[in-house]
Amino acid sequence: MSNENRPKSSHWADINAEKIVREKGKKEHYTCASGITPSGTVHIGNFREIISVDLVVRALRDKGENVRFIYSWDDYDVFRKVPKNMPKQELLETYLRKPITLVPDVLGKCESYAQANEKNLEALLPIVGVKPEYIYQASKYRTSEYADGIKKALVNRDLIRAQLNESRTTDLPADWYPVSVFCAQCDKDTTTVTGWDENYGVSYKCESCGNEETVDLRKTPAVKLPWRIDWPMRWAYEGVDFEPAGKDHHSEGGSFDTARKTSLEVYGHEAPVTFQYDFISIKGRGGKISSSTGEVVSLIDVLEVYTPEVTRYMFAGTRPNTEFSISFDLDVLKIYEDYDKCERTYFDKPESPKALKKWEKQARIYELSQVESVPEVMPYQIQIRLLSNLLQTFSGDVERVIDFLGDVKPEQIDKLKAKAQCAWNWVKNFAPEDFKFSLKADGVALLAVSEVEGKALKSLAGKVEQFMDSSTEKEFSTHLYDVARELEIESSDFFPVVYKALIGKEKGPRLISFLYIIGKDKLVSLLGKY
Repeated sequence: MSNENRPKSSHWADINAEKIVREKGKKEHYTCASGITPSGTVHIGNFREIISVDLVVRALRDKGENVRFIYSWDDYDVFRKVPKNMPKQELLETYLRKPITLVPDVLGKCESYAQANEKNLEALLPIVGVKPEYIYQASKYRTSEYADGIKKALVNRDLIRAQLNESRTTDLPADWYPVSVFCAQCDKDTTTVTGWDENYGVSYKCESCGNEETVDLRKTPAVKLPWRIDWPMRWAYEGVDFEPAGKDHHSEGGSFDTARKTSLEVYGHEAPVTFQYDFISIKGRGGKISSSTGEVVSLIDVLEVYTPEVTRYMFAGTRPNTEFSISFDLDVLKIYEDYDKCERTYFDKPESPKALKKWEKQARIYELSQVESVPEVMPYQIQIRLLSNLLQTFSGDVERVIDFLGDVKPEQIDKLKAKAQCAWNWVKNFAPEDFKFSLKADGVALLAVSEVEGKALKSLAGKVEQFMDSSTEKEFSTHLYDVARELEIESSDFFPVVYKALIGKEKGPRLISFLYIIGKDKLVSLLGKY
């Protein structure tokens, strides 16, 4: 969509894009950053930062700005804890205190444990329209690309120590150095820096293996900066203009506070524009979000139930500083209904100024929810509850569902299939038991019924065969009630018998509509045997 036709809104992504341009001034390009340590499966809470940056990147590009979107894998961090969900626990424990880039991939797919976690996410992000430039920090450090940045920290170590002490309860000792070292002999970070030659030489001693040596920052892969100094050094190195952070980093005296000072006073770079994003909880599914333990809900788990567009919608439609839940219970239905309503709103642009203002807000959310561009034709609209019922009636056969609907345009099929697959995954794996059902197969033993109930079912089969093809649902409902009246059965007693004969449960989808979904032939086959 061209800029002049773009929905005007006060969406938080657009507000932050304007803030970046205003505070950083007009530039040839703006650099937006995100990143994480691949210490385990990247969970959906981590994804909130990635998608938040992506939404701001899109808002900047929509303003006509050039943007570099970088995603840093902090794979030279220390391997501190073995996730519980990983095999070969004893082997992995031997790599504790070493850089994660050296930990083997015990699943045997990649060169390292870190790379396995990286590649898993990198394969998923394009599915939701996120395509950053990846930076692997282990490679940067191990090729000594940051030698001058590390030296600058050493030169300014007294200043950095004073900055860090402002947020500490106990001051750092006078002989503290703003670097950490992985021992060249055992690869562990169990080292103590013993000296610096005020140039590129750093001396250390390893507590684990006793190794002592002096290394040259320009030639060694061993030395790196601790997180609170590494972060601002990279802001300056990459020229970062925008990077959000979680509320733990944004707390008073947190890493963003100290990084802001170090970035400006040591590296001469004004800290990036930022905002705080809140945590995400999971509803309707067990599991605590924690990469280090392996007990996580990741992006692939969410995409099992939500289409890429609805996944983006949950984040685009929620301010980053608001906590919200990603649901796997019945709330899934409401989230899809909200998205469908937003979609209908987008394709039904009003003319009155008052209505247009409300439309612009929803239109912008819908636009940012799309993986690529907004579709030219509105995707097929079907309530997720009805779609779930159709899928259960047809045993998950998406093609039969599409045939039953009968009015799906060719250009709508792919998105409908994706929605149907997510709906079926939800029904099978997460829907409450009282929501689930399956149509009885031919040949299954008949329901034990009273004589009058059997007559009622047989009579209903006759009504179906005689009237269903020539009647609307409303018209046929009179025949359904006629059966109950003729045999003097209360409808409140009759309907449960019909459901039990069809699905083995006393309740199910709205009965009249359900009969029409099942169809005449199947109904006669199931009910006519009584």
